[in-house]
Parts: sequence; C-alpha cells; structure tokens
Amino acid sequence: MDYEVDVRKLELFNEMAKEGATTVSAHLNELSGLHTEIEVSKINFLDMADVRTHLGDREQVGIFVELTEPPYGYVLFMLEPTGSKRLAQGMVGDMGSGDDDDGLFTDLERSAMQEIGNIMTSGFIDGWANVLDTTIDMSTPSFIFGPASDIVDEMGGWPDEEIAFVVDSHIVASDADVEVTVYTFPQLADLVQLIQNIDVETDVGTDTAASDVL
Repeated sequence: MDYEVDVRKLELFNEMAKEGATTVSAHLNELSGLHTEIEVSKINFLDMADVRTHLGDREQVGIFVELTEPPYGYVLFMLEPTGSKRLAQGMVGDMGSGDDDDGLFTDLERSAMQEIGNIMTSGFIDGWANVLDTTIDMSTPSFIFGPASDIVDEMGGWPDEEIAFVVDSHIVASDADVEVTVYTFPQLADLVQLIQNIDVETDVGTDTAASDVL
C-alpha cells in the first residue's frame, strides 16, 4: 500500500488531536466539577523502538481501549500516578476513602480514573470520527497501575507495526497537575487510508464539535 499522505491532510489530522483535547477538557469539567485545561504540546509519529524508550519502565497509570473499527489497534493514556490520584480524589471526594488495593488507588478511585479515560478517549476519537465522516467504536476502558512494560503487556503486547501516533499533553486542574501522554497504536494501513480520505477543505474546528460522549 502507498503510505504517502498529503502534508495538508496530516496537518488537519494534527489539528483534530488538538481540538479533541479541548473537548476532553470541557467534558471533564462537566463531569467532575474540576476546572481543567488540557494543553497539547507535541504530536508525533514515532518508530516503535522510540516508543519503548519514550514509555520507559517507571510506574505509571495506564488507561487503554481497543478500537473495534478502523483504524483498529489501541489508544493508551499514560499518566503520572500522584497527580492522577489527586485528579481521581477531586471526582470522588470523601467517598474515595478506603483501602488502596494496588498501593495507591482505592476501587472507587480506579473507577473514577476509568471514567476519566473514557471521557478522554471519546473526546479524541469522537472528533476524529466526525472529521473522517465515519464511526470508530471502542471497548470499555481498562485501568492499570504499574511499570509501563506491564501495562503494554496487559494491553496485549507490542503491536506488530513499525510506528505509533503519540500525543504529548498536559491536564491542569485546580488541585491536580497531571502529565498525560496519548499513545495511539493503529493498524498503519487503515490509519493512512483514513487520513487520505480527509477533505483538505475541512473546517476542523466545526467538524470536531463533539457529540454527547457522556
């Protein structure tokens, strides 16, 4: 398959990710009452070997979903643990007290982080689907806390692809400051096909207007 992509369409795809971050922030505010902003600092296509280095082996919070329609593959959110706990506590309040089953998060806080993952994934993917004039169904989010390598193993192992689409972003809330990196592991041929189908006249700001993802 021809993997060449019009640079204008690739730029539109990048804009889609940034618009998706705005949608994520709006829905987090609505659900949790936290005043959040999400800043997208960098969007890259990385070789899988570089992704392994990027992930490292430190303990992180991982939330992932499987895409069950093109471009298939997985979307993985990696978050810094301490800030993630504060973010979860901001959602559950005093109800989140209890035993930390994994050494950091209570069951209720884990559920809160899964819901945050659902909102973040929907915010990004919903906007992509609108621009691409398609649907992209996905599985229920899974929450994992531990070394990055264990998170990838739980996701099903390293995808059999050469590159991944990586979005570096930053959640800023009133009582939490959380680094978020979004790793999208698509089926490369399907992703390129979707990007090639983008209309270069697309108004990303209009077409990524979110449907109701809650």
